[in-house]
Amino acid sequence: MDSTNGNGADLESANGANGSGVVTDALPPPPPIIPPNVEPVRVKTELAEKKNLRVPMARKGFGTRGQKIPLLTNHFKVDVANLQGHFFHYSVALFYDDGRPVEAKGVGRKILDKVHETYHSDLDGKEFAYDGEKTLFTYGALPDNKMDFSVVLEEVSAARTNGNGSPNGNESPSDGDRKRLRRPNRAKNFRVEISYAAKIPLQALANAMRGQESENSQEAIRVLDIILRQHAARQGCLLVRQSFFHNDPSNCEQVGGNILGCRGFHSSFRTTQGGMSLNMDVTTTMIIKPGPVVDFLIANQNARDPYSIDWSKAKRTLKNLRVKVSPSNQEFRITGLSDKPCREQTFELKKRNPNENGEFDITEVTVADYFRETRHIDLQYSADLPCINVGKPKRPTYIPLELCSLIPLQRYTKALNTFQRSALVEKSRQKPQERMTVLSKALKVSNYDAEPLLRSCGISISSNFTQVEGRVLPAPKLKMGCGSELFPRNGRWNFNNKQFVEPTKIERWVVVNFSARCNVRQVVDDLIKIGGSKGIEIAPPFQVFEEGNQFRRAPPLNRVENMFKDIQSKLPGVPQFILCVLPEKKNCDLYGPWKKKNLTEFGIVTQCMAPTRQPNDQYLTNLLLKINAKLGGLNSMLSVERTPAFTVISKVPTIILGMDVSHGSPGQSDVPSIAAVVSSREWPLISKYRASVRTQPSKAEMIESLFKKNGTEDDGIIKELLVDFYTSSNKRKPEHIIIFRDGVSESQFNQVLNIELDQIIEACKLLDANWNPKFLLLVAQKNHHTKFFQTSSPDNVPPGTIIDNKICHPKNNDFYLCAHAGMIGTTRPTHYHVLYDEIGFSPDELQELVHSLSYVYQRSTTAISVVAPICYAHLAAAQLGTFMKFEDQSETSSSHGGITAPGPISVAQLPKLKDNVANSMFFC
Repeated sequence: MDSTNGNGADLESANGANGSGVVTDALPPPPPIIPPNVEPVRVKTELAEKKNLRVPMARKGFGTRGQKIPLLTNHFKVDVANLQGHFFHYSVALFYDDGRPVEAKGVGRKILDKVHETYHSDLDGKEFAYDGEKTLFTYGALPDNKMDFSVVLEEVSAARTNGNGSPNGNESPSDGDRKRLRRPNRAKNFRVEISYAAKIPLQALANAMRGQESENSQEAIRVLDIILRQHAARQGCLLVRQSFFHNDPSNCEQVGGNILGCRGFHSSFRTTQGGMSLNMDVTTTMIIKPGPVVDFLIANQNARDPYSIDWSKAKRTLKNLRVKVSPSNQEFRITGLSDKPCREQTFELKKRNPNENGEFDITEVTVADYFRETRHIDLQYSADLPCINVGKPKRPTYIPLELCSLIPLQRYTKALNTFQRSALVEKSRQKPQERMTVLSKALKVSNYDAEPLLRSCGISISSNFTQVEGRVLPAPKLKMGCGSELFPRNGRWNFNNKQFVEPTKIERWVVVNFSARCNVRQVVDDLIKIGGSKGIEIAPPFQVFEEGNQFRRAPPLNRVENMFKDIQSKLPGVPQFILCVLPEKKNCDLYGPWKKKNLTEFGIVTQCMAPTRQPNDQYLTNLLLKINAKLGGLNSMLSVERTPAFTVISKVPTIILGMDVSHGSPGQSDVPSIAAVVSSREWPLISKYRASVRTQPSKAEMIESLFKKNGTEDDGIIKELLVDFYTSSNKRKPEHIIIFRDGVSESQFNQVLNIELDQIIEACKLLDANWNPKFLLLVAQKNHHTKFFQTSSPDNVPPGTIIDNKICHPKNNDFYLCAHAGMIGTTRPTHYHVLYDEIGFSPDELQELVHSLSYVYQRSTTAISVVAPICYAHLAAAQLGTFMKFEDQSETSSSHGGITAPGPISVAQLPKLKDNVANSMFFC
């Protein structure tokens, strides 16, 4: 599935000679083509001169432990025959015939295709790889360094007309407009400038396959990926980065609200230990169901009829979508809606014939009257509805709603609701064998061998899945209560007839019921009984607080306040724990204010539940896993924890950090991003954690608050976590710091190594200048497209499957791990990149540590797909993120985050958690 947050932008394009993509005659001539035997001098950057930058470490060797297993992967071997050739990079500038630059998106490919077709011989028959914007590549040079072309394009959708499709806000169709109306496919002249920018040797690909990556090798792979995008664009596909979606209704599934999950394919070239490969996978994106706009709005809002639509919401949903207008079949982009309905919305209409003074009279007419009298179209239902505006803010162009239909393959980029997400996951999952069949067919249909540019540089793609050798690591032994131990089977275990390893006691607690839909007294009795069987002593609750019917319709904040007033009036002191029963729905709007009140004002541990029916024993056992962990207990742990046998952790004090940044939903540019770092505590345990969470500017990926000097003090995240480790681990400082970083791409590895790691080191130095802990830094990636399949079974790969050869990086230290049992769909492995290791782990030691950390997640009795510290960082960020929905910017911006000019943008700060819950696993 295509993630989560994907922005679908084209690959970043190189600018023209003057930095704007427009090359003017006043500029000096472009540089001559560099002779093949001259190496250009690289200018040293200021950053590189300042210090030696860290780079991702090279692989030290391969793991050997575990049972070997033959596997297939969705990488297809690529042979490159002409490694002696060169790609030539050109900047493209597009102009209208009056000299204005072309800014409209999507027209570039049509113009360049026309240039290629018209001037084929002038271009020496060279094939283009064009990114759709300002960058063009050829294999071999064009005849000249700078070439100018003029082309004429039959315009398919006359989006710049002033009134042919509908009345314009301030004038009627002129004579010219009427001619265009009769001949909508009018021609348009364009001028195209193609200027030499750079030369990329294909030899760089061979170097990259030997692990010698360079700017040239990255550019060469970028060219190959652009060729794939262009190939898909010519087939009429929707392009989302390197994923391509055909206009085929059989590939689409309804997920609710007239939003479709559209299945497509990801294709990209990768350099691996086994050479170059094409990574191809099935992926899904959201599109809007094509058809009448009114049908979409009714379904999207779950409205009864067109007259029940919320038009302010509709305006936000429709903005920038493209519609086809009947009967002219012209396409327009929606810019807004009219303020009034069609029968009331007026515009000034210029009469066709001049009066006796030779002037054209102007009359005011409604949109509905204009369409009835001038266009002879009687509106069936939309006269009482707002019009679609396809014009500009000061020159609106109105079209009645019923004449507009949404065109196919338009992405839906807003956040899905819970039910849509569930439907999407349900409908996009594929069993391993089905996925393999679909991919084989897609590779065949793509017919990349016929792509002329790939052919000209001698690139051929195998049709066979690549064979790799995996190893299945044995599951670590787990310790339960009363000294019992077990080996998980198939990545799973349970607490049937077993107790928690460190059960807690619950003495002072209450129950709050915001929902009347389940028997709360029965839930309490069952919870006490099951808790006892797991070793948790639970006293009867002090009281069950039922929300009064008069508050049920009040705003969420008021309901929470009223409930707390009731609790305070009847309780002698602050309870240790509150069990909260929420109404029967996910994403309940009470959740955020309830958690915020408990954690930041009172320091009370709270567990929410929203059962759809009377909870059974399994449900309540799962609930107790979370309650026990939040109150400081442990459900299970690795048998080697707290023993000298756990040499990689127990020989010296070691802290494990999990770091992640979560962003708001797509389109929410004003919502701060949330950075969360969790850290292990009570060394030598690796099963207990605490979290520190901060806000930062929206969409900022690097964590900004790791080290935050305030005079001589450090207010950053890392100091807070190191101090907690010291106090919870018998006053021992960590000598080893193991960091797991989530959510960054390969292009950001150097920033993690040289910015974030530096901040962590600075935080250590400020605490003790003579303290030199050793670091291990790994990045975990889930958002990739590599999958593994068994050769001798239709099932998913077994839990514990690890791959560190063949399709891994030719030089850097990375591996894929499927720690969990993939029960549905096809298992998605986690791709771990070891960026830095001062500690000196052997490959086997490190891989086993990562595997073990998938078994210490306290919320479930299964191995999880990514290490527990990263999962906890997600949970902590998500839980505190619910606070932000209820925060007033003015109340929450702290004194040091206030508005200053010039300086950083003010970001709303999260309220501070009370100390007693801050050190707990409140996020569990």
